[in-house]
Amino acid sequence: MTKPIQAINRYKADLREMSFLLFEQFKLSDLLGKAPYDAWGEEEVKSSLAECYRFCREVTGPLNVVGDIQGCRLEGGSVVTPKGFQEAWKKLYEAGWKSIGVSQDHGGAGSPRAVQVLVEELLSGSNAAFNMYPGLAYGASEVIEHFGTPDQKKLFCERMYNGTWGGTMCLTEPHAGTDVGSAKTTATRNADGSYVIRGTKIYISGGDHDLAENVVHLVLARVEGAPPGTKGLTLFIVPKLRVSPDGALGEANDVSVGALEHKMGINGSATCVLNFGDNGACLGWPVGGEERLNQGMPQMFKMMNGARIAVGIQGVAVASSAYLNALEYARDRKQGSSITHWKDATAPRVSILEHADVRRMLLHMKATVEGIRALAVKLAFHQDQALALAGKDEKAVAYHQGQVDLLVPLVKAYGSDQGFRICEMAIQTYGGAGYTRDYPVEQYCRDAKIFSIYEGTNHIQAMDLVGRKLGQAGGANLQAFLGDIAKFVAANGSHPKLGAAVKRLGAAQEAVAGTAMRLLMWFQSGQLSLVPLSANRFCEMMSELTVGWLLLEGAVVGDKALASADPKHPDHAFYTGKVAAAQFFAKNVLPGVEHKAQLLADEDKSPLEIPDAAFATV
Repeated sequence: MTKPIQAINRYKADLREMSFLLFEQFKLSDLLGKAPYDAWGEEEVKSSLAECYRFCREVTGPLNVVGDIQGCRLEGGSVVTPKGFQEAWKKLYEAGWKSIGVSQDHGGAGSPRAVQVLVEELLSGSNAAFNMYPGLAYGASEVIEHFGTPDQKKLFCERMYNGTWGGTMCLTEPHAGTDVGSAKTTATRNADGSYVIRGTKIYISGGDHDLAENVVHLVLARVEGAPPGTKGLTLFIVPKLRVSPDGALGEANDVSVGALEHKMGINGSATCVLNFGDNGACLGWPVGGEERLNQGMPQMFKMMNGARIAVGIQGVAVASSAYLNALEYARDRKQGSSITHWKDATAPRVSILEHADVRRMLLHMKATVEGIRALAVKLAFHQDQALALAGKDEKAVAYHQGQVDLLVPLVKAYGSDQGFRICEMAIQTYGGAGYTRDYPVEQYCRDAKIFSIYEGTNHIQAMDLVGRKLGQAGGANLQAFLGDIAKFVAANGSHPKLGAAVKRLGAAQEAVAGTAMRLLMWFQSGQLSLVPLSANRFCEMMSELTVGWLLLEGAVVGDKALASADPKHPDHAFYTGKVAAAQFFAKNVLPGVEHKAQLLADEDKSPLEIPDAAFATV
C-alpha cells in the first residue's frame, strides 16, 4: 500500500527582518498615507505581512511537499494539478494576496511595490511551484493593462488579477530556445481582425491547469510579411477557451497540451508543450490592436522584467526558508564535543551550532539572504518613489527608474544563483540528514536550480547589464549608482565599529567603476569577444558590491539602535545580528570583488583559444 503524503508546513520566514527593511532602513513610512498609497500605513503593512505569513503556513506551505511528490499529470488532454492546489487557489484569491499590489481600478489594494515584493517572497518561499500559476496570471494581465486596447483591458485584466482566469507567456520554441527571434509560430489575419495562430511553444510554465476557468496565453508570433528576427514579432492574446465581448466563455480555441516536462524540481508546476492551431482554428488578437503589430518584444519585456524580479525573489524566498530551517536544526542537533574538549571522549555532546564551520555556514547564509532581500526591496522602493513622484519631479523619476533598470539583472541573476547555492549550503549544514526527504532542504535545492535558467539564463542577464544597462542614459544611471555608494562610504568611513568594513566597500566600488570602464574600452576597441567572456563575472561583482552596501547601510542603522536597545529584549540580538552579517560579508565577500576585477584585467582568453577538439578526445 502506498504511504499517504503528509501535508506538513516547513516554511519559515523572518517578519522582523522584513519590518526592519521597510521601516528602519528604507523609511517606507515617508511614502505611506499619501498618493498613491493613501490607504496604507505602517500598521496596515505589518498586519498584512503577518496575516500573509499565517496564510502561507496554513494553506500553501503544507502543500509544498504534496506538489513535489504528486506532481502534475495529463488526463484527456488537460492538466490535473496536485491535490489541494484548487482549494489553495480559491483561498489565495479570496484573501487578496495576489492583488495586493494591483491598482484599485482593477480591484486590487494598491499597496507599495516594496510590500508586494515581500508578500511575493512569503508566497514563493512557502510553495514556489504553486505560486508560479498566479504569478504568471498577474504578469500577463500587467502586459494587457499597460499595452492593451480599452476593450482588452476591460475584458481580461480584472478577471486575470482576481484569479477567475489564469495566464502565461509563450516565447520559447523547440528549435529556437533563447533565440526568440527565430520563432516560427505564424499569425494569419482574418477578415474580422482576428488572427489564426499556428505553432508550438515549449517549457510553458502553467501552460494548462485546473485552477481557473480559463487560461489566457500571450503568444509571440510572426505575421506574414513581417521583418525577420525579433523586430517582426507580434504579441497575441490567445485564450484557451474563446471569450465573448461580455466575458462569457465559448468553445475551445484549438490550444492543446502536447506533453508535460518531467523535471528535477518544482514538480507541482505544470511545464507544458503547447500546440496552437493543429486544426487551423486557434484565434488570437494583437495586444493593443493592429497598430501594435511587430511590437511584441517591447511588450513582452514588460512581463519579462517583472518576471525577472519575481525569479530573483523566488531565489531568496526559498533560500531564506532553507537557512532558517538549517538554523533550527543546528540548534537542536547534538553531535560531537566542543573544540575545547576535542580529546576528551567523555565530554558532553553539544549542539552543532557550537561548531565553528557550522557557524560560518550559517552566518554566510544569513548575510547573503538578508542582503539579497534588501536588494529586492531597494529596487521595489525605487519603483514606489518613481510612482509617487510622477508628474511632480520628473528628474527624480528618471533617477529612480534608471536605478530600477540597473538593478533588475542583479536581482534576477544574483538572487537566483545564490538562492541555489544557499540551499546547497543548507543541506551541508544538516549533513546526511539534509539529503533526505525527512527535511525540506533537499526539495528547496531541487526547486531552486531552475531559477538561474528562467526568464533568460543568467548569462543573458549579465549581457543585458553590460551591453545595455551600463550605457543607458549615457551612463548616468551607473554614475548615480556609484555615486550613492561613494556618498555612503564618505559618510561612514570613520564609523567606530564599521569603518574598516566601509573602507572595504569603497575599494570594491572603485574596482567595479574601473571594470565598467574596461568593458567600455573593449567595446570601443573592438575586443568584443572579451565582453561575453567576462559579463557573468562583472554581474557578480556588481551584485556583491550592492549587497555589501545595503548590508552595511542596515548595519549602521542597527548599530545606532543598539545603543538604546535593552540587552534582554530580542531586538538587541536582532541588531547585533545585522552588524555581524554586514561585517562578515565585508570581510569575506567584498575583497573578492577586487580580485575579480584583476582577473578581468588579465584578459584571459583561454576558453576562446582552446581548440574544439581539445575539450575531450572522446
